[in-house]
Amino acid sequence: MNAIFVTGASTGIGLATAQLLAEHGTVVYAGVRNEADASRLAALHTNIRPVHADVTDAASLATAVSRIVRDGCTLRSVVANAGVAIAGPLEFVPLDQIRTQLEINVIGVIATIQAALPELRKSSGRIVIVGSIAGRMAPPFVGPYGASKFAIEAISDCLRIELRPFGIGVSVIEPGAVKTPIWQKGRDRAAALTPQFPPAVMAYYGTAIEALQALSSREEEDGIPPIDVARSIEHALTSAHPKPRYICGGPAKIQAIIARLPEFMRDALIRRVMKIP
Repeated sequence: MNAIFVTGASTGIGLATAQLLAEHGTVVYAGVRNEADASRLAALHTNIRPVHADVTDAASLATAVSRIVRDGCTLRSVVANAGVAIAGPLEFVPLDQIRTQLEINVIGVIATIQAALPELRKSSGRIVIVGSIAGRMAPPFVGPYGASKFAIEAISDCLRIELRPFGIGVSVIEPGAVKTPIWQKGRDRAAALTPQFPPAVMAYYGTAIEALQALSSREEEDGIPPIDVARSIEHALTSAHPKPRYICGGPAKIQAIIARLPEFMRDALIRRVMKIP
């Protein structure tokens, strides 16, 4: 029996992906970090099998893959989806928060893939990494997150060529704004960071930060549903000819065009939207 391993499956894109694949007959090992989420996901569909998977803990990832094999399943694909978003002026974001951002969104992706590759090599499987359109154009004041998603683009490019001789495909998903809890979690993290910032932050960046917060709220409200991203992930997993990159949503496609503009034009446009002199 073939199976797919999805990290960060408790909410948002990961949850939508697990449900979609399960409904279409695929056994999904859904990575979660607590028993409450495990129980909730197990009740959604008989094809969803929750498994503890913390992408910052290589041992838990190895155990998750071992569980798949022990259950008699063939690991056909892995969806590296788990991630967080940390924002703020790079001048003042605490270094430990930047390390957390990269540990989860970058090292966590590599750790997931390393854990899965011995089995994927046997099955000539596929790897799908959930990146972001921010991996093509990093918005100001979301530098830690943008840096992590730029890294995902590099990782995907390298893996796509390195793993081709083994018949393992690699695709990266590039959504724009998606209606997921990551927005609220990001605001909660920002609120927790605010007391650590010196008073100069608002003097230097106050107007731009307020513009970013307003933009964030609008994008969350107008974002595409997670199921739209899940469909792109499913295509990358099942198509005879998967794409190297999937841009998800109209706004993301517009951002991809903006990312190709000359820097002076792109910067001027961003400054105008962000109310930056």
